[in-house]
Amino acid sequence: MMTADRPVALVTGASSGIGKETALALVAAGFDVVGTGRDTSRVTPLDGVTFLDLDVTSDASVTTAVQQVVERFGRIDVLVNNAGVGSTGAAEETSVAQAQGVFDTNVFGVMRMVKAVLPHMRAQRRGRVINISSVVGFIPSPYMAVYAASKHAIEGYTESLDHEIREHGVRALLVEPAYTRTGFEANSGKPDTPLQIYAKQRHTFDRLMAEAIESGDAPALVAKVIVTAATDAKPKLRYTAGSMAGRVSTLRRVVPTRAFDKQIRKLNRLAG
Repeated sequence: MMTADRPVALVTGASSGIGKETALALVAAGFDVVGTGRDTSRVTPLDGVTFLDLDVTSDASVTTAVQQVVERFGRIDVLVNNAGVGSTGAAEETSVAQAQGVFDTNVFGVMRMVKAVLPHMRAQRRGRVINISSVVGFIPSPYMAVYAASKHAIEGYTESLDHEIREHGVRALLVEPAYTRTGFEANSGKPDTPLQIYAKQRHTFDRLMAEAIESGDAPALVAKVIVTAATDAKPKLRYTAGSMAGRVSTLRRVVPTRAFDKQIRKLNRLAG
């Protein structure tokens, strides 16, 4: 077992994108970092990052990975729940089975990680669970209903969890990015029961999403916010990542509901 005083961070989904940049940023901030992926034999090594295989949809895989971290480092100070999958298409076009798959990673995967890590954090009387949400965790997103629902669920879960664990020296926090230059769009699941009636608007959405991601924030910007959440002396429940996310959060709070609804339809090129 390693007994150095350096804090230890566990980052899920660290093989690319936000997770990869977060792992590197935490190393630069003085953490020993363990990054995970489904098959880390294909991952390019990162200086200062120990990689472990982990499937957040598997109870056994989660238990094994957390045990390996504790056995090697003796502690877990920060858990970054970044692993996730995307999903696009109209709600009616997405089967319940497909939606269950999204929730198994984005929601139940987070819950599995929390249940495995939290006993160790409580025992050491300190720790932070940082769950990666999204601006669509607090605003509607037409043609991303299932994905938005999973992020709305994470918002409610995290806020409730934070109240439960605070007295034990542990905090649960949210980081809310907007569009980020990752492989999100290309890797998102497409509707498994597509309907012609939604085809035109779905294609419009796909084009708008591609444009938004192309001009979105760099993953390193989100990683910087995650490090802030991990190290703040007085942590906040929510951290927006990037100027767009900050603006959207403010508008959601102050703009009248009818005006906000109208703007959502305008931005998504929706009639009526």
